[in-house]
Amino acid sequence: MKILPIEKVREADAYTIKNEPIADIDLMERAATRLFERISSVFDTSFHIKTFCGLGNNGGDGFAVSRMLANSGYKVSVYVVRYSDKMSPSCKINFDRVKNAKNVTVIDIKEKSKLPTFEANDVIIDAIFGSGLKRPVKGFIAGIIDLINKSNVPVIAIDAPSGFFCDSTNKDNKGAIIKATVTLTFQFPKYGFLFPENEDYVGEWYVLPIGLHPEFIRDVKVDDFLLESQDVKRLLKRRKKFSHKGTYGHGLLISGSYGKMGAAVLGSKAALRSGAGLITTHIPSKGYGIIQTAVPEAMVSIDIDEHIFSEVPYLSKYNAIAIGPGIGTEKQTAKALKLLIQNAGGPIIFDADAINILSENKTWISFIPPNSIFTPHPKEFERLAGKSSDNFERNKMQRDFSIKHNCYVILKGAHTAITTPAGNCWFNTTGNPGMATGGSGDVLTGILLGLLAQGYTPLETSLLGVFIHGLAGDIAADKSGYEALTAGDIIENLGEAFKEVR
Repeated sequence: MKILPIEKVREADAYTIKNEPIADIDLMERAATRLFERISSVFDTSFHIKTFCGLGNNGGDGFAVSRMLANSGYKVSVYVVRYSDKMSPSCKINFDRVKNAKNVTVIDIKEKSKLPTFEANDVIIDAIFGSGLKRPVKGFIAGIIDLINKSNVPVIAIDAPSGFFCDSTNKDNKGAIIKATVTLTFQFPKYGFLFPENEDYVGEWYVLPIGLHPEFIRDVKVDDFLLESQDVKRLLKRRKKFSHKGTYGHGLLISGSYGKMGAAVLGSKAALRSGAGLITTHIPSKGYGIIQTAVPEAMVSIDIDEHIFSEVPYLSKYNAIAIGPGIGTEKQTAKALKLLIQNAGGPIIFDADAINILSENKTWISFIPPNSIFTPHPKEFERLAGKSSDNFERNKMQRDFSIKHNCYVILKGAHTAITTPAGNCWFNTTGNPGMATGGSGDVLTGILLGLLAQGYTPLETSLLGVFIHGLAGDIAADKSGYEALTAGDIIENLGEAFKEVR
């Protein structure tokens, strides 16, 4: 799914109105119908709906959905926030309509008006400003927003929380911003919804399709995408009847050190569960018994050092290479990583301590093979690329890093962000807080290795690997809950995740 900046969303509306064709008021009615369907499916008529409407089209949406709710038996109070003497034409039409609806009380709020109070069975709908705001909210409207934020009742924001900047950081937004329980946004997610600094404002968010013109959606050029099941379903290859283990590639995982052999075990299991024909795990010699016992399906390459990775194995027989989980950052390990970069014939997957070593030796990054994949968590990325003041700046730094070094960066977290050498960014939709556990990243590295070994491109590997990893975590969380979820549970549910995507 494409993520459009706000000006492109406005263009999509205008294109739809002209080319469907449909009147603005009828498109608003369509949007309000989607809102009504979602709200009425969650809250029954025992709740008192209190809608705060501005004077633009977001207010018009609020008036329209309030009328629909009232006509279905809800008690509705509509508060018109009079910050101007003018209304948009479609807003005015829906304002006139709601005034004539049954079960509706319409109340004007001006600068010195008495503000409403809230009861336990109230539900607030925020339709004051929506997604088009570019200035901080001050004055008496800020007081209304503060009152709503202190209400302790569910708050539903229409399209975007009022006061919220959708395409730039809210860290420096000195105005008032609605803290929504749920945001119901139209047709496309908003860029700002994807960053943790905005969670308190956006809450849970859902995209409501409103039938914007498919030609515009198909042709509009964007840099940002939401990664969904239909995107990865078309990537997943089908196995042919007469294929064999050689068909699906041979991956090399360089992982583990003394006290960290679990990383090698998890990565090896995940790579095998992701479809690689063969996996060889290069480990310190002391770990031989561990890996052979824990992962008998993997072959083993033994380092001359007992405790660390210190030498590069013969590379010509491998279709893909991943390095980093649990290898440590010893000097000899760093030297061996440098040799690997110099001798690898194709993309390398860099994770964990491999990234930490490169962070201490940044001149080496210029020599990494084209289309390599980095999988940092936020702190590792900071070491690699530098500090950022907010998540918007960090996302730009991530794109710049991918462009400059012709690589893919998978920045792990909620809505894991995947940036490409072309400067595009894909935000993942799978995964959950239970995956914030030791070894989860090792599993992702193994999945990526298994896919890259099979012949998936680095872009396909990144998109499919991240989505499958998160989906397996979601399936595991459904069984065990968040607290009890372990990295091993993700591996055990990879098969179910692949089946669900297929």
